Amino acid sequence: MSAVEEQASDERITVRVLFFGAAREIAGRDEVNLNLHTPATAASAFEEVMSHYPELRRFGRSLLFAVNQEYAREDKEVRAGDELAVFPPVSGGAGEPEAEMQGSDDAEKPEEEGLDFFELTTGPIDVGSVARRVVPPRCGATITLDGYVREWTRGRRTLYLTYEAYAEMALSEMRRLGREAHASFEIAHIGIVHRTGRLEIGETSVVISVSAPHRRAAFEACEWAIRELKRTVPIWKKEFYEDGEVWVEGEGARG
Repeated sequence: MSAVEEQASDERITVRVLFFGAAREIAGRDEVNLNLHTPATAASAFEEVMSHYPELRRFGRSLLFAVNQEYAREDKEVRAGDELAVFPPVSGGAGEPEAEMQGSDDAEKPEEEGLDFFELTTGPIDVGSVARRVVPPRCGATITLDGYVREWTRGRRTLYLTYEAYAEMALSEMRRLGREAHASFEIAHIGIVHRTGRLEIGETSVVISVSAPHRRAAFEACEWAIRELKRTVPIWKKEFYEDGEVWVEGEGARG
């Protein structure tokens, strides 16, 4: 190897790594700056993180990785200054999200889509207000899903919950769901509001509101949206019981 080649192989870049949910508790920190050998990919960066925090390997293949707020394929290039994120499956998810997402913020949108909204909040959610925020005159139905904190889960009494979100990526994923909902169902409007922080029993955690000319499309889109939200949007739930606490991970997570 020539001196120039050797020097090139020793070059390093610095990236920012964020940890969320149970991965944050195991790593013992919210974020860290990490030096990587070049050339760097999502796969090599992931292995570098694992070498520094070997306890994370207990998640096996279920641990997820994002680069610049997008789920990353193994061969995705990682560059200096990139933001990497490491997290377990999102609450209620089923399997690993697709790394290649359809649509873009610059894609042509239906006329009504500009009325959509996708939000995170730390305060109480007024379900009725969310449901009636937009009622297009050409629609005949608005279907609203109100997800709230239940007291009993698999025979264990829940005292309260906390929700944690990778905010920027969560909002980006919600907007993607909105675009896909418009492409897949004959709807006019969709809005999603999710709460984070501590929630007491009976308090609303998420509201999805869908309006459409006909109720069937609104029902179908609403059911699809909550399923996809729980599968891909990076929000994690921690349940606090009388006898302990646990992060809720996707039921379909691979280990």
